[in-house]
Amino acid sequence: MIDLSMNASASSVCLWAVLGLIAARCAAEWWLERLNQSHVRAHAGRVPDAFAGVVDEPTYARSVQYTLAKSRFHEIECLWGTLVLLTILLSGVLPWAYTRFAEACGVTPWALALFLVAIAVCLSFTDLPFDWYGQFRLEARFGFNTTTSRLWWMDRLKGLLLSLVLGYPLLVLVLKIVEWTGPSWWLWAWAAVLGFQFLILLLAPVLILPLFNKFTPLAEGTLRERLLALAARTRFRAQSIQVMDGSKRSRHSNAFFTGFGRFRKIVLFDTLIQQLAEPELEAVLAHEIGHYRKRHIFKLLAWSALTLLAGFYAIAWLADQPWFFHAFGFTPGNIVPALLLFALLSGAVTFWFSPLANLWSRRFEYQADAFAAEVMGDPESLIGALRKLNEKNLSNLTPHPWYSGFHYSHPTLLERETALRQPA
Repeated sequence: MIDLSMNASASSVCLWAVLGLIAARCAAEWWLERLNQSHVRAHAGRVPDAFAGVVDEPTYARSVQYTLAKSRFHEIECLWGTLVLLTILLSGVLPWAYTRFAEACGVTPWALALFLVAIAVCLSFTDLPFDWYGQFRLEARFGFNTTTSRLWWMDRLKGLLLSLVLGYPLLVLVLKIVEWTGPSWWLWAWAAVLGFQFLILLLAPVLILPLFNKFTPLAEGTLRERLLALAARTRFRAQSIQVMDGSKRSRHSNAFFTGFGRFRKIVLFDTLIQQLAEPELEAVLAHEIGHYRKRHIFKLLAWSALTLLAGFYAIAWLADQPWFFHAFGFTPGNIVPALLLFALLSGAVTFWFSPLANLWSRRFEYQADAFAAEVMGDPESLIGALRKLNEKNLSNLTPHPWYSGFHYSHPTLLERETALRQPA
């Protein structure tokens, strides 16, 4: 009787703690949005002195409108997501669905992995209206959307099929590992998932990315020669330089590299090539190479591996606590509810650590900027590229510091320019 009473008390505390974290995150996100809106409006009258001559009045006014529109949209998204999550947790639909599914299909790893995939697919449907509105209303209103309804739906269908083809076997493997290895399952599962992630990193450029975009070699000419010369003098081996047709979905632009070793490829959005001059494109690529030369990619992968390990350990610990299952209406005895609940609830905890993650990411960005400036001989090409990209993407030039701390993995334009102009 005492054990039952203690379990009931612990379950109640757990439930209320989780509800409190969910509500606190929603309230914090709402407050940050309102704080940032007020800060942006306070600077909306004219172009701030720091950007005089960089951005003209009409473009700045449009960037303010875009920032405020996205912020209001995110408020609604946040409230909707919180409402859906609370409904799922408090209605008892999850334990009901789990029990019905187990009765009909059994509790083999193959069956329970299918249950987890089915829940993930059902939950993804709740976001579809917001994804559609964001693309075809908000982005279109500001001239960024270039995709079609057919392509948009095809992207989601392909994403769903990839989740089934890749995610389902991985879940089966994790549940098999639980059966095979006993209490130490979390360590073996971590190793398996980590290996799977590295395999995807290797295969994505060849098998996955071409499903969504067309990649063509950069045409012969001065730009290609300039970028290959940059790669040579920075000792950055790349198999090829390719152009991605990002313009078929959006006018936003980017550059990145994929693959490892001799299979590494440099990828430029076609929109980026249209927006920047050749020295600016070279500076952007130098920045990306800076991440490689400063070993940022390795550090981020190592950090991802550590957080994945911590996540599996937390799931294993929670799976041994009867009060955790009872708090949400499940019966202890199977790892699957713990996996499901952890996936749903972890964001309410990790949100509070996002400023630390962003602080680390910004440090990497400053280092990559400094590397690019050194390679280029001066910072002006990179500064010119950053100014154009911020202008073309209607970036928020005056975010509130607390908002940027939670939401910006990159420093603001002013912060980057200031750092680049400082004497070495």
